Amino acid sequence: MISEIAVWLVFFLPLASFVAIAFVIRPFLNGYAVTAGYVSILAIATSLALSVWALGTVAHEHTSVEFAPHRWLTIGTLEISLGVTLDSLTAVMLLVVTSVSLMVQVYSTGYMKGDPGYARYYAYLSLFTASMLGLVLASSLVQLFVFWELVGLCSYLLIGFWYHKPSAAAAAKKAFIVTRIGDFGLLLALLYLFFNQDKFPAGLNALNISDINDAALGVLGSNVVTWIAVGIFAGAVGKSAQFPLHTWLPDAMEGPTPVSALIHAATMVAAGVFLVARFFPLFEASTTAMNAVAVIGGVTAIFAATMGLVQHDIKRVLAYSTVSQLGYMMLALGVGAYGAAIFHLFTHAFFKALLFLGSGSVSHAAGGTFDMRYMGGLRKVMPWTYVTFLVGSLSLAGLFPLAGFWSKDEILAHAWGAEGAVSQVVFWLALVSVFLTAFYMFRALFMTFEGDFKGGAAKDPKADAHGHHGEMHPHESPWPMVAPLVLLGLAAAAVGFIANPITDLGVVPIHWLTTFLSEGAAHETVEFNVGVATISSAIALAGIVLAYTIYGVRRPAISPEAMGRWFRPVHTLFYRKYYFDELYEGVLVRGVFYRGVAQALDWADKSIVDGVVRMVDRLGRNTGRAMGQLQNGQLQGYGLAISVGVLLIFGVYLLFR
Repeated sequence: MISEIAVWLVFFLPLASFVAIAFVIRPFLNGYAVTAGYVSILAIATSLALSVWALGTVAHEHTSVEFAPHRWLTIGTLEISLGVTLDSLTAVMLLVVTSVSLMVQVYSTGYMKGDPGYARYYAYLSLFTASMLGLVLASSLVQLFVFWELVGLCSYLLIGFWYHKPSAAAAAKKAFIVTRIGDFGLLLALLYLFFNQDKFPAGLNALNISDINDAALGVLGSNVVTWIAVGIFAGAVGKSAQFPLHTWLPDAMEGPTPVSALIHAATMVAAGVFLVARFFPLFEASTTAMNAVAVIGGVTAIFAATMGLVQHDIKRVLAYSTVSQLGYMMLALGVGAYGAAIFHLFTHAFFKALLFLGSGSVSHAAGGTFDMRYMGGLRKVMPWTYVTFLVGSLSLAGLFPLAGFWSKDEILAHAWGAEGAVSQVVFWLALVSVFLTAFYMFRALFMTFEGDFKGGAAKDPKADAHGHHGEMHPHESPWPMVAPLVLLGLAAAAVGFIANPITDLGVVPIHWLTTFLSEGAAHETVEFNVGVATISSAIALAGIVLAYTIYGVRRPAISPEAMGRWFRPVHTLFYRKYYFDELYEGVLVRGVFYRGVAQALDWADKSIVDGVVRMVDRLGRNTGRAMGQLQNGQLQGYGLAISVGVLLIFGVYLLFR
């Protein structure tokens, strides 16, 4: 049985690492900056061990472990408390965050070696990991919101880590601002709950997450539940880069590649999916909210996949893949597949971290470029990176027997079996995205590893923009970078079997993880659907074959250049990202409407708000001056005023007695 102190240590150890690096190592021991990496790795490794202990405790108890919250602040009848939640969802998320973060930090010792901001980098990583762990453990909405914003701050610091590059600074600001739009919805939901404690029955706290979920089951009205759920989902849309707040995530590639792996696999973008899962009983109480989650997720899944088809930057391909897979998870939550959604988040964390770290490895080999047009032929000189990248690509495509196969097909089986027109629509959207996912991943694989090497950074005029430089000759990455790839590759291959051990002659798997996640809740698992799995696997194979035909064989009639000419309007639409950046920045930010609103608000601020402040200032100043004239220091004047006052009082008395 794990203790409450041990659970708190999962969060406090990375936080202590941040304090030690930021306030001791960096200012006083910067000559020994390498120790920052060791301190951070030791802290997160210990947190991982404690997370495994927590997972074992929850699995053994078959229920959540209850810890009494600690009262922090009381406002009227509302009490704001701090505490930790340890249930199946928390235990799985702790394992995901700590394990992926550990691999990223070990990998970074090789990738960031020699960078002048080495200690600062590890300080940010420690704070980022601590913030995500605090978010996962939070028992109250206020506590969760604090860590929610800290995750946003850390993403800003890490995306803009190379702040001397204008593109990195711009990408960091874009990520921070766009996610704030979604966070405003989450803040509105929090404020509504804060001011409506009286609508909760005695014994339920309007800001405790478990109490909010309990109150949603019949106590709160359906309209109230819907609006609270929509506000919470708005925050998830921003953090998880769902349509239409998806534009920040591809630009976030300006940060160091290990940061991209951490953001896209286990921390920031996973926070949105976790948020909806944490409040899943609330969403279940509103059909409108569930349909909104399903539709937004389905649209995002196929929308982002189409943009990944035409990108040249390997990290941007993976970024759009992340957006698409997050849409998959939201789609699953929307159709009621709670366990399947978290299962896919679990498997996705490993193979997506593997793919991002693999992209950093090939960039290291190609001298610092991420443009696949200047790569090629790396399979011969990078066998470890190639094999692990292949495993990650197959897992992402959802092919048997790798991890992505089990989680993807469980989502498809739920969507196929769910009732309602919305579920059927999103099922077909998900099935189309299976084909697109397989195609763009193997397009990236063939462009990067097959054919002949095309010069790398020596030929790429934009290579300097990436901030990382290696040798100009292809070579395998050092072992501090290769070892995490191998471990993540093994995880991408094996976690599906661990979660769903196969029995009955290999036909029907036991859904251990989804059953574990659903314990104590009204979430059902579905049987493995052989028909759906066969169809989706065939579709994925068709995508791989098409990618090989175009990018592997490279016949002139169906070459990438020929395909681009045949489908130029569609290619341009995808490559320009459906013109959403132009819409947001050109029309909304710099457009007449935005300027008109901004000018109106500026006038109101200066004329009305500042006018009222200036009026109060003048009134006080002039009243004070008038009263100051009476205080002239002349005794005869004071005597005269007293005499006149006495006579006035005497006269009033005689007149009205």
